[in-house]
Amino acid sequence: MLNKHDPLDLAFQALADGSRRAMLARLAKGPASVSELAQPLSMSLPAVMQHLSVLEGAGLVRSEKAGRTRTCNIEPAGLSLAEQWINQRRQEWEGHFDRLGEYLNTLKAEGDGNGK
Repeated sequence: MLNKHDPLDLAFQALADGSRRAMLARLAKGPASVSELAQPLSMSLPAVMQHLSVLEGAGLVRSEKAGRTRTCNIEPAGLSLAEQWINQRRQEWEGHFDRLGEYLNTLKAEGDGNGK
């Protein structure tokens, strides 16, 4: 079940949407205004603001308003949490695959020893 207070749950919930991932990809290139983020997306400015709110709530983006322009920046620390979780899972699976490979090599060696 989703824990609305767990930073990792919030990050993955935010990353689950393609529009939000597109915004993050754009922000990875550097700061952008809300209108710049909205330009390639086929949605209204209020919808873009809602998506940005989710990203900010998850700690993936921060924004600042100067005059009438809101500028957004990616928040690397927020992405780092998701990256760490993914890397831990990858290490676990690599360990499983390594053990499977060793087991298969053992079976093959036993089969080769029996003249098969």
